[in-house]
Amino acid sequence: MRCVGLIVVCALALAACGSSQPKSAGKPSPGALAGSPAPLAALHRQANQLLGGGPSAFKQRLRELRGYPVVVNKWASWCGPCRGEFPFLQRLSASLGRRVAFVGVNSQDNDGDARSFLGQFPVSYPSYSDGNLGIAAVFNGVQAFPTTAFYDRKGALSFVHQGAYATQGKLVQDIERYAR
Repeated sequence: MRCVGLIVVCALALAACGSSQPKSAGKPSPGALAGSPAPLAALHRQANQLLGGGPSAFKQRLRELRGYPVVVNKWASWCGPCRGEFPFLQRLSASLGRRVAFVGVNSQDNDGDARSFLGQFPVSYPSYSDGNLGIAAVFNGVQAFPTTAFYDRKGALSFVHQGAYATQGKLVQDIERYAR
């Protein structure tokens, strides 16, 4: 009898886990980012790609984006909280992507799992592969998963948010406050 009770509890727990999976916002509409300035359009052309090059390539991209606010999100496919907030990033990168740059950093993950994740949660920007947290160290983002960093138009790091955003509204507030 005790075993049956344990099986029922486990089944209920597994059912609850499956029902709370975040829903992808889907692919951005093809015309949503049309007319973006050249540096932002270059990001959109690399949508959903995993890029190499380490910290030096990431820093070069930040230099190329000077003049635009930048939102950098460190994530991993195995990270539950990352999955929870990713639909916010999908929607906001599509709606704000003509004036705000979004860049991903996929840390401590393998490329196959990361690509599969991006297939489920497509975004309008690329992510840099960061197996050893070298890129995350550039923006003081090694402590937590996920981490979101905000750069101002001058290229200066203005704020680092450790952990997941509970609501899209809170992420919007931080974009408006720190990514100017």
